[in-house]
Amino acid sequence: MSTRNNQQQVSVSKLAMASLVGTTIEWYDFQLYGMAAAVAFDKLFFPNLSQLTGTLASFAIFSVGFIARPLGGLLFGHFGDRIGRRTTLLAALLLTGISTFLVGALPTYASVGVAAPIVLVVLRVLGGIGLGGEWGGAVLLSVEHAPPNRRGLYGSFPQIGSPAGFLLATAVFAIVTQLPDDQFLSWGWRVPFLLSAVLIVLGLFIRTQIAEPPALARAQERVRASRLPLAEVVRTHPKQVLLSIGAFLVTSGGYYVYATYMVSYGTDQVRLSATTMLIGGIFFSVGGLIGSLVFSAWSDRVGRRPVFIVAATFTALYAFPLFWLVELQSAPIVWLAQGLGGIANGALYGLMGALTAEMFDAHVRYTGASIGQQVSAAAVGGTTPLIVTALVAEAGAYWPAPAWLVALSLISLLCVYMSRETGKDRSVAAAASNPAASPAPAGEPS
Repeated sequence: MSTRNNQQQVSVSKLAMASLVGTTIEWYDFQLYGMAAAVAFDKLFFPNLSQLTGTLASFAIFSVGFIARPLGGLLFGHFGDRIGRRTTLLAALLLTGISTFLVGALPTYASVGVAAPIVLVVLRVLGGIGLGGEWGGAVLLSVEHAPPNRRGLYGSFPQIGSPAGFLLATAVFAIVTQLPDDQFLSWGWRVPFLLSAVLIVLGLFIRTQIAEPPALARAQERVRASRLPLAEVVRTHPKQVLLSIGAFLVTSGGYYVYATYMVSYGTDQVRLSATTMLIGGIFFSVGGLIGSLVFSAWSDRVGRRPVFIVAATFTALYAFPLFWLVELQSAPIVWLAQGLGGIANGALYGLMGALTAEMFDAHVRYTGASIGQQVSAAAVGGTTPLIVTALVAEAGAYWPAPAWLVALSLISLLCVYMSRETGKDRSVAAAASNPAASPAPAGEPS
C-alpha cells in the first residue's frame, strides 16, 4: 500500500513540474515580445514611423496575441476534451515555441520591407493561439491528478508559470540589452527568442513523461456522443461559463495594472527611474509566486470562495493606497508596494486553476475552463494599459487607474460569491479513483 502511495506521489510531483515548466516557457515567450516591442521593434519593423507611432504599432501587434487567445482556448479545448490533455498540451507548447523561435529568425523591414511586420503579425497570432490552449490543459493535468485535499495547491503550479516566465524573460533580456546599441539592434535582440528552442525541447521532454488523467478516460467512456464540447458546455454550463469569465477579470486586468501600467505611471507621471519601476516589477513577480502557493494551499483547508473573497477585497481596498505609495517617490517603498500587490494578485490567480476546473464536468472541462480565462484575458488583459491610459488622460488625474482595479475586483467578487463552493467537493478526485462514480453536473450539489 505504501509503495503504491509513494508511486502516486512521485507521479503527481512529476506532473506538477511538467505544468510549471510548460507554463513558464509559454509565458517567457509571450513576455519576451512585450519587452522587445518596448525597446526595439519600432526601429526594426517600423523605421519609417515616428518613435511614438512605431512603439504603438509594436504594442498593437502585441495585443493581437491576446485577441487570438480565445481562439486557442476553443480550438485546443475541443481537442483536449476529445482526444486528451497531454497530446493537446504538447501541440500548444510546440506551436508557441515555433512561432517565438521564428520571430528571432525573422528578417527586418530593412531586408524585406513591409513583409516583415506582416509576418510578425502572423507569428503573434500563432503564439496567442498556442498560449490560449496552454492554460486550461496545464491546470487540468495538475488538478485531475492531484490528491483530493491538494487540488488547490497543485492547481497553482501552472499559475506560477506566469511570474516565473516574466522573471526569466526579464533576466535574459536584461543581459542582451547590455550590448552596444548597434550590436543589440543587429543581432542581440534575436538571442532571447532563439533560446526559446532549448526551453521548448526541455518542456516537450518533461511533458511526454506524464499520463492522461484517469477521470478523463472515464468521462469519455460515458459521453462518447458529445462531439462538440463547446456547444455542450454552453448548453449545460451557461452559468459557470459566465461566472468563470467574470471571476478572471481581476486577475487578468489587475496583472497588467501592476506589471505594465504601473511602469508607465511611475516613469512618466511620478518621474521615477525606469530601473526603479522594473525592479518593482520583479518584486511584484516574486510576490505573485509566494501568493499563489500560500493562498492556494490555504484554499484546500478553508475553501476557494473564502480565500478569493479575502484577496479580492484586499485588492479593492489597496488600489488607491498603492498609487499613494508610489507618489512618495521612494524606491524601497515602491518595491514593497509592488511586492504586496503581487502577493494579492498571485493569491487570486493561483486559486483560479482549481476553482474553474471544479466548475465543469470532466468531458467539457478543458473547453469550459479555457473559455473563462481566455475571454477575460482578451477583454481586459492586453487592453487594460490602453484603457487606463486613455481614462487617466481624459480625467487629467491618476484616479481612474485604481478605480478600474476596484471595479474589476468588485465584479469578480460578485461572480465568485454567486458560484458554488468547490474546495470541499471531492467529486473530481472521486471520479478519478472510482470508475462507477459519475459526478453531479457542475453547479449542482454532489
